[in-house]
Amino acid sequence: MTCAATLDVPNPTQAKLGGDLLPLALGALGVVYGDIGTSPLYALRESFHHGLGLEPTTGNVLGVLSLVLWSLVLVVCLKYLAFVVRADHHGEGGILALTAIVRESPAREAAGFGFLMVLGLFGTALLFGDGMITPAISVLSAVEGLAVATPFFEPWILPITVGILAGLFAAQSHGTEKVGRVFGPIMVVWFLALGGLGVVQIVQEPRVLTCLSPWQALEFFGRNGWTGFLVLGSVFLVVTGGEALYADMGHFGVRPIRLAWFTFVFPALMLNYLGQGALMMRQPDAIENPFFRMVPAWGLLPMVLLATAATVIASQALISGVFSLTMQAVQFGFLPRLKVQHTSDLQIGQIYVPFVNWSLMLACIGLVAGFGSSSNLAAAYGVAVTATMLITTLLFFYLARYAWGWSVVRAGLLCGLFLGIEAGFLGGNLLKIAHGGWFPLVVGMAFYLVMSTWRRGRAALARSLAELAIPWEGFLEGLKSKPPTRVAGTAIYLSGNPRNVPVALLSNLRHNHIVHQRVIVVKVETADRPSVPVSERVSVKKKDVWLFEVHLRFGYKQGHDVPAALKGLVLPDGPIRLQECTYFLGRETVVPGRAGGSGMAWWRERLFAVLSRNARNATYFFGLPPGRVFEVGNQLQL
Repeated sequence: MTCAATLDVPNPTQAKLGGDLLPLALGALGVVYGDIGTSPLYALRESFHHGLGLEPTTGNVLGVLSLVLWSLVLVVCLKYLAFVVRADHHGEGGILALTAIVRESPAREAAGFGFLMVLGLFGTALLFGDGMITPAISVLSAVEGLAVATPFFEPWILPITVGILAGLFAAQSHGTEKVGRVFGPIMVVWFLALGGLGVVQIVQEPRVLTCLSPWQALEFFGRNGWTGFLVLGSVFLVVTGGEALYADMGHFGVRPIRLAWFTFVFPALMLNYLGQGALMMRQPDAIENPFFRMVPAWGLLPMVLLATAATVIASQALISGVFSLTMQAVQFGFLPRLKVQHTSDLQIGQIYVPFVNWSLMLACIGLVAGFGSSSNLAAAYGVAVTATMLITTLLFFYLARYAWGWSVVRAGLLCGLFLGIEAGFLGGNLLKIAHGGWFPLVVGMAFYLVMSTWRRGRAALARSLAELAIPWEGFLEGLKSKPPTRVAGTAIYLSGNPRNVPVALLSNLRHNHIVHQRVIVVKVETADRPSVPVSERVSVKKKDVWLFEVHLRFGYKQGHDVPAALKGLVLPDGPIRLQECTYFLGRETVVPGRAGGSGMAWWRERLFAVLSRNARNATYFFGLPPGRVFEVGNQLQL
């Protein structure tokens, strides 16, 4: 997943070996690798699910292990850590950031660019579906370990899982800064446990090491044919956290993420998967739950607790990532304004989005109750992530070819390798659609329709407002020929197009016949980078002795606090005294057109109207003091 929790860690851009690098690498263990680090709980088991008809023979176990290990090498080590992480957007990663990079690059002139942007937006939407499944399958798979310890807990697995998920989501409003400090150390223990359990089993069955040869994977396909292809849908579960690795790059930096992976995470995962395979080679019946069957009886309950903690951490990171992704989508203009609470005075990325939080909670609990087991949930897991990874590869090809100047052969061979692997994974996962894989696709499609409709609707609304617009030149000439009544104070008008007179100002003049002694027209812009320093946030342009245009720029990961940005600002005629200012906002009531004049289908127009009515009030979105705000309403037809 995209964009995970921001921890109280040093600035990744300043990380140096022996200084900040190790703390950042430790923090990355809990956030970046929480998802992929809990895959051993269910990934290998699902490759031998009874529905696939694959027997846990020695040859099959070695073949699946070879697929698992080489998938980690080719997808995580090669694709993401060697190449994709180079595509950073002012230090940020993730499919939404990658889409922004390609949109700004010379690839705009390439064939298929428009369709590529649609794919990028759809890939972003798919991550919301992934955000619903990951906490459910991770926590449920850990709690199922209780049934291995004793049958007494079997009837309580679902209630315990639901209770943990409910508690996790209920705690979101308090922020994750304090909890985040212990993420890394807990995950250190988790990965040490993974590696240690694996080593014990490998020592007892060293033949398992022969799976390191890729020929074992090729022979596996030769023996099993179509069944071997179906297994790819389950093997993919071992790399589902690869996209999160790229998305969290901005929180920790590339070097700490690479250090944590190659020195700690990858060896631990490899040893654990080998250990599970070694156990199945000796005890084929261990396939029912090979992870917990590796644990000695005395350590089962402690391991269940540790696994539960690890899955809660993985879930927390993903939930925070969905919050961050939502905020970015709002800032980029793909979603309506939502209520966003900043839960930390120190970390910008520490946010809480109530609507998204409770929606995720209901979805996760519904998935647990509806599917009933992690095996059933695994059937729904993977389709959305595979499609997102494939879209990332396509976007990377355009970036490498047109922005970095790679030759067609170089970019084509590398991305062709990745596309071939991911196409196989996607093919294996598409067969899951009838068994639950439809869920993330439906969620993704729903989010895509909402985001694309909102984007197109806002463009249509801007065109409607442009028809009402009056250029400043004619307006100022009119005021000189027929001066209105001037009232004391400063009026601040928020406007998306400062070249024209704000509609709210025209309405105020038309109905009240007044203009304030000083008028400030503020345009708020979201920059195509995660943050904008204070020194670059404000620019001022004088239009008249009493009229000023102020341009505020915020990063797509920063809140749009207008009063805070204006505080202390000195204009040519003196400082701004916020306590004397009145804010004027235009509030448009959208009415769907009768003949589709907006260029959108009738149902999109109605959807946009509903979204517009339910968008969060601009007063709160821009941090304005409610007691000093006047809203001027206008009814606009698309």
